[in-house]
Amino acid sequence: MHRILLVEDDPAIVTNLVDILKREGFSVDTASGQQIALERMEKEKYDLCLLDISLGEGNGFAVCRAIKEKDDTPVIFLTASGDEYSVVAGFDMGADDYVKKPFRPRELISRIRNVLRRTGRQQTTMEIANLLVDPEKAAVRKNGEEIFLSALEYRLLLVFMNHRGMVLSRAKLLEEIWDIAGDFVNDNTLTVYIKRLRDKIENDPQHPTIIKTVRGLGYKVGD
Repeated sequence: MHRILLVEDDPAIVTNLVDILKREGFSVDTASGQQIALERMEKEKYDLCLLDISLGEGNGFAVCRAIKEKDDTPVIFLTASGDEYSVVAGFDMGADDYVKKPFRPRELISRIRNVLRRTGRQQTTMEIANLLVDPEKAAVRKNGEEIFLSALEYRLLLVFMNHRGMVLSRAKLLEEIWDIAGDFVNDNTLTVYIKRLRDKIENDPQHPTIIKTVRGLGYKVGD
């Protein structure tokens, strides 16, 4: 799972972005200012940094400079300013891309994936039993043969694969997938989608070995 550091001091934007990124299968840490961001970068390793230029504490340019001096983690600037100076200064500092606020979620996700691909930080494939999931191509293979999942079935599988070994409650699953592809998902339809997914990926859907039911708690993939 790709790890992203979001450096942004607007709580509403942080909440919205964290929600979007987690639904796309990313792990997200946040920092509201320059000092916290630099402390997180010292302690943790990230695949990409989403960085607001205008911060209440410090500024994005200083954070970008420190990041690039440390280990060249890819940086995408988030900026409300479309002025040429900010964009050029960011690129001169080593930024990999920039997105103007307000941004469209699908465009932002596409730019993140493009930067990860360009910088050689593609997510590796994930395997369990006879199943292989390739997030880069959004492809799923069973016994070497590609199987076709709906958008919501694929997102549900990705949530499970990104939380291997963890028990996921039905409430947590609903939180992760409720608005994917514009579909409304409630507790009853979640049951339907889990059954459909099992029908496609399990050798014996009546006795699943990949998506296991943890009675009274939820579901789990892997040990």
